[in-house]
Amino acid sequence: MQAFRTRIRRIALLVMVTLFGLFGLILYLGVSTILYGHIDNDLANLAQQEIQRVNLATEHGVVYITDPQDQDEETQEALGHEEHELQTAIHFSVILNATGHIIWSGDFVGNREPVTAHVITQVLQGHTVYETLATSGRQPIRRISVPIRIEDHGRFILQTEQSLTFVQDTLWWLGWLLVGTTAILLIFAWWGSGRLAKEALAPVDALSQTAASISGQNLSTRLLLTTPYIEFQQLAMTFNNMLERLQKALESQHRFVADAAHELKTPLTAMKGNFEVILQRPRSVEDYQEAILDNIQEVDRLTKITKSLLTLAQFKGDRPPLELHSLNLSTLVQDVGDQFAVLAQDKDIHLQIDQDSLTPVLGDPSQLKQAIINVLDNALRHTPNGGTVTIRLKQGPSSTTLSITNTGPGIAAEHLPHIFDRFYRVDHARDRLSGGTGLGLAIVKEIVEAHDGQVKIQSIVGKETTVTITLPSGDSRV
Repeated sequence: MQAFRTRIRRIALLVMVTLFGLFGLILYLGVSTILYGHIDNDLANLAQQEIQRVNLATEHGVVYITDPQDQDEETQEALGHEEHELQTAIHFSVILNATGHIIWSGDFVGNREPVTAHVITQVLQGHTVYETLATSGRQPIRRISVPIRIEDHGRFILQTEQSLTFVQDTLWWLGWLLVGTTAILLIFAWWGSGRLAKEALAPVDALSQTAASISGQNLSTRLLLTTPYIEFQQLAMTFNNMLERLQKALESQHRFVADAAHELKTPLTAMKGNFEVILQRPRSVEDYQEAILDNIQEVDRLTKITKSLLTLAQFKGDRPPLELHSLNLSTLVQDVGDQFAVLAQDKDIHLQIDQDSLTPVLGDPSQLKQAIINVLDNALRHTPNGGTVTIRLKQGPSSTTLSITNTGPGIAAEHLPHIFDRFYRVDHARDRLSGGTGLGLAIVKEIVEAHDGQVKIQSIVGKETTVTITLPSGDSRV
């Protein structure tokens, strides 16, 4: 498996090679174009100067007739003086006739490469032709061929040329300079990319080391990064937040297991004590019946605790799984009220329902019904005989509110923030007598919050207690 650090260095090197290669190529082509353009411009200017010299010589009586090979001795002698003047006029150029033969050449003209028929045709048609000539044993040259018209003698060709040695030497040194510079830059790029990769991946190494050192016993460890990069600071913050959530979840699990063990231990201890007392000496039938009834009550408590624990175990994390449907809370409340009507009558408790016209909510019917049952059961258990339990349903602009109020002793203010904690009890003795498990309201909280709702409790000591559940309306959750 390839190391990420090596991959970074290779990618950086590839990018640098590509960039330097493109830069060198563009620079080389640019300089070459400029140099050759400069040569062509010089040749064009020189050709124009030579044309002006030829025209000036023509005005002074220098005449052009036939090819020197067709002239007799008398004609050649008569034209000797004029030829010398023309040779003096065109220092660096030659003049060719329509067949490509040199008629006159300047004083400083050396051996010339022959002219191709194609070039002759192009020039005689009025075009200016540039050529680059490079033959073995000779220096490369750049040549220009331009048309020239001599009065009374027709069209001819004027050629002039310039050596390309300086241009090619310049491009050769430029090429080696670019290659050498690129090599040096690539060496520094390889070294620099290694340093950069090491610095950039240092937080990842620290993260790996911290993660490897964390276990269930030291979840309080946090990652400390001294890096100027905001991305790695965010990574460290996210990692620390994850550790904090894991720590809270593990601590919550430990507390839950400890509380569950304690709650299960209490009825089991009571049952064991009852059996031990009964077995110490012979008892009457009434004593045995009383012991059995006491143990049945403890078994009922164990059953309730077990059911509550199973309900919590079905939750995904801290939230119950939901099957959402559009429903009306009035129907659920009425069903739950009917179930508890007999129990309320037995305790001489007045159970009443006060409700508005409600809009549907989006929720899980079974889970919401369980939450209402838990709250109503808790209210009836803590309402003295002759008291009142009131269920109110109110419709708000974007939510539906369900409140259950029971008269009774109420709850002191210091206990209210912990009412929805698992296994929390205001009065352990009173809850044991009433059959409470300390999990009912905790389950209510998880169900309501899974529906994006809120649950809160208010109490006036010696008067009443109210549990309020607020759920968003169905259309507000879409």
